[in-house]
Amino acid sequence: MKNIILVGKPNSGKSLLFNQLTGMRQKVANFPGVTVELKSGQFDEFRLIDYPGTYSLKSLSKDEELAIEKLHDAMHNEDTSIIVCNLDATRLERSLVFGLQVRDLAFEHNKGVIFALNMIDEVQRFGHQIDTNKLAADLGCKVFALSAKTLIGLHEFKLGLIDAAKHPQDFVPNKTKDSHTPVLEISRKLSARYGIKADVVLKQQNRIDDFLLNSVFGGLIFLSIMFLLFQSIFTWASPLMDGVEMIMTELASLSSQVLPEGVVNDFVSDAMFGGVGSFLVFVPQIMVLTLIIGLLEDSGYLARAALICHKPLSYFGLSGRSFIPYLSGHACAIPAIMAARTIESPRKRLITMMTIPLMSCSARLPVYALLIAVLIPDTQYLGGLINLQGITFFILYFIGIATALMVSTLLTKLTDLDKDKAEMPFILELPTYRLPHWKPLIHRILTSAKQFIRRAAPVIFMVSVVIWVLGYFPQNGDLQSSYLAALGQWIEPIFAPLGLDWRYGVAILVSFLAREVFVGALGTLFGIEGADENIAGLAANIQADGLTLGAGIGLMLFYVVALQCVATVATIKGETGSGKIAWGLFAGYGLLAYFIAWLAVSLI
Repeated sequence: MKNIILVGKPNSGKSLLFNQLTGMRQKVANFPGVTVELKSGQFDEFRLIDYPGTYSLKSLSKDEELAIEKLHDAMHNEDTSIIVCNLDATRLERSLVFGLQVRDLAFEHNKGVIFALNMIDEVQRFGHQIDTNKLAADLGCKVFALSAKTLIGLHEFKLGLIDAAKHPQDFVPNKTKDSHTPVLEISRKLSARYGIKADVVLKQQNRIDDFLLNSVFGGLIFLSIMFLLFQSIFTWASPLMDGVEMIMTELASLSSQVLPEGVVNDFVSDAMFGGVGSFLVFVPQIMVLTLIIGLLEDSGYLARAALICHKPLSYFGLSGRSFIPYLSGHACAIPAIMAARTIESPRKRLITMMTIPLMSCSARLPVYALLIAVLIPDTQYLGGLINLQGITFFILYFIGIATALMVSTLLTKLTDLDKDKAEMPFILELPTYRLPHWKPLIHRILTSAKQFIRRAAPVIFMVSVVIWVLGYFPQNGDLQSSYLAALGQWIEPIFAPLGLDWRYGVAILVSFLAREVFVGALGTLFGIEGADENIAGLAANIQADGLTLGAGIGLMLFYVVALQCVATVATIKGETGSGKIAWGLFAGYGLLAYFIAWLAVSLI
């Protein structure tokens, strides 16, 4: 199968174009370097490969280095049929710098190139027209005007792309009269000749930026948005969580009535609904988190947030570019660690990767939600817009961020980060403000929930089955005399100083596979003990069991800090190339989490 290579600068609509061509729904974000892996999909009879966004053939970050290296490889690859260079029609000069470099590189290797002049709808919105025929003549390549968002010109582009991919020799760039002129000079001339005037595009954007990036109001708005983000995870998701719990309860009750009494009935009630069912209740929170982050990304605010955060983060030895991996880490640490490749400084990149596990990822949400529901009353403020449980959520997330900043400060001093001051200054392109493209956003929300369930549910199911078997036998449901009780009581002295009995100890140990397993494990354990009283209401069972406030808060703080995720450890090892760093972080954060939990129990 022949390959079509899709390249372009970040934040130019490239990923959305890739989605439209392949039918896939990759993540689209208004921040340079979010795409850090090669993504591929099928277009017609060809394989379309989406390369990471880059501004130039001279790399500034790890993801740009990857894109440039792979682009050079593609030029030498006989399977490469055509190169598609995506241009941002609203910022033609910046796009053409890279586009002209790609054209010249393709000419050297006798490869075909076509240009996709994307976001043409925004240019038309300002009453401007671009003569693509004259632009194509000046570039020596075919140019298609289109909008991947509104689908303007997309059909014509697809037909043209198929033709170019089938007859690539007809699309090798022609020599132009300015072939010896510097690329930057050519891009300026072409932008002045064909592009929309910068002041027209920036006028409205600057008016909004004057408010959002104001030295006083900008910080307050940022803090308000972050508070809304974490508050919404609990408040907005509550009705959906209640609905899922009601469904689980009804299904559990129905299964108990239908199935005959015995081992099978107990297994379905305890392992299925007690373990896996308790976990599914918290999936709506993952969806809300994805929605809010998606809105911030698609609107263009995330790049502004990175700019706002640069100066404060620099005090801790980090970069403004660290903000995006940090925020992404609240969804999942694995892509967030990979997104740290966008940070130019090797030391800042390493410190960012080492502290991302302290961000409270979505796998911690079920743990937090369960323990908050057990310990914190549902007190409402401002007519129900804010509640005490949501505030507690925000505090837990804030503690994770604060701990990450303290650790980064310590690592900065240990590694003498002052040597990095001679490196490149912090440079960031601010995208234009845009309304979110709702179809990909809704698909992303559903996909995040599906992926979360797909990743966690099999592990939780296996753990629940093992725990149920060990906890049910040999006395057919007598947990205190079970195999699991014997094992748990052997490890209980480790967790006794934290005010936790052996059941919590078992749940903590198995959650190293994935943090959310903690909820499924406890659901199975408490289901065996109290299935007759409350089949699906794990929080009610834990409340009835009498978990103390100090032990519960200590347990929450333990999960804020502890690196309870084998996949994250593996990712850190892969990105740093060091097993010592990965397992050192696991041990270090584990000991720190244990100490903080013990301190909470001692003081409360």
